[in-house]
Amino acid sequence: MKIKAPTIRDVATAAGVSTATVSKYVNNAQRFSPAVEATIKAVIEELGYRSNPLAQSMITGRTNTVGLSVLDVSNPHFTSIVKGANRVALEHGYTLLLVDIDENPSRERLLLEALSRRVDGLLVYSRLAEEEMAWMARLDKPLVFFGRLAHMELPTVTSDDRRGGYMMAQHLVAMGHKRIAYLSFPKSHRDQDRMGGVRSCLEAHGLPLQVFGGAAPTAPEGERMSSSVMLGAERPDAIVCYNDLMALGFMKATQALGFRVPEDISVAGFDNIQFGRYASPALTTVDLRSEEMGVVGMNTLLATIGDEANIDLTLLEPQLILRSSIMRRSSAGN
Repeated sequence: MKIKAPTIRDVATAAGVSTATVSKYVNNAQRFSPAVEATIKAVIEELGYRSNPLAQSMITGRTNTVGLSVLDVSNPHFTSIVKGANRVALEHGYTLLLVDIDENPSRERLLLEALSRRVDGLLVYSRLAEEEMAWMARLDKPLVFFGRLAHMELPTVTSDDRRGGYMMAQHLVAMGHKRIAYLSFPKSHRDQDRMGGVRSCLEAHGLPLQVFGGAAPTAPEGERMSSSVMLGAERPDAIVCYNDLMALGFMKATQALGFRVPEDISVAGFDNIQFGRYASPALTTVDLRSEEMGVVGMNTLLATIGDEANIDLTLLEPQLILRSSIMRRSSAGN
């Protein structure tokens, strides 16, 4: 026989108060005398009463739920963002709902509009051009964006990709590399900053930058691009990849072609995903502090929900992670 769950009426009867009093106590809508609150609390614990989240949200206007959209949950960079954001959400009594866009911009609006109806605010990662995102402002929910925005007035959080690219190129130049390439992912807003940082450093040293365009930010795409880079007429002695996944795929295919990493070509990436340290050789990378990005993003969103955040950009400082996929070149070149 199924036991009926206790109701708010049961709590009110046992505590000797009205259902309205119990409702206001449960939803923190009003304070009562210490004696009344202690009685209600004791009865709730004794009966095992659990409030209805839907009913509570109708009273308070809050769901205590926040939404996060990522571009590909299988990418460890986004997994780290989720981890950081979820930790902060739980610390503040919020539940995190996740939407995976799966690198498919055509489904983004439908998914975010549906998610917005169930949450108090949104953390958004998008590849849409800014002029295509006006509808986000009409969702009428607090929103924090991962990345830079030129015109939309939203709180934004991102890493300094341009500085990260410059730092990596500076290290390669200091290690004696002169023929440096960049494996790009042009569909990403952040690609131009990463490549721009690399290019700016090389121009300061009077060195050219060879650019190869990738179609996806994935390990298979890095594998696919390896032959174009390594078997071309102007083989580079170092390559910086848009992210670590592309770099790991590139290294695997390059070694399968018979080239040695880093003896024949040094390889670097961005994101500092955990798999990079276990590659052979271990991958040099720019740590963009993905988990911290999730932490800062969620803190900013919760402050926005509480009307405490400023419309501003939070820029996280990158860090160079040096491993064995890069080696020093002789002064005579390679």
